[in-house]
Amino acid sequence: MPRITLNGEPKEIAAASPAELLLELGLGQKQAAVEINRVIIPRSQHGDTPIRDGDEVEVISFVGGG
Repeated sequence: MPRITLNGEPKEIAAASPAELLLELGLGQKQAAVEINRVIIPRSQHGDTPIRDGDEVEVISFVGGG
């Protein structure tokens, strides 16, 4: 299980990719931006990009409203 920094906090995760991480965080299909080590990962690559031990990951989810 990778140990990462997620949004500035140390965290151990089961996910191996951004797509799996979004599911693990309960975000599923919601609009979210994922950045790994200061590189934005395009949504089309969320399933193919590995998350490795020691990575710094930022997840930003978008909230609609009025």
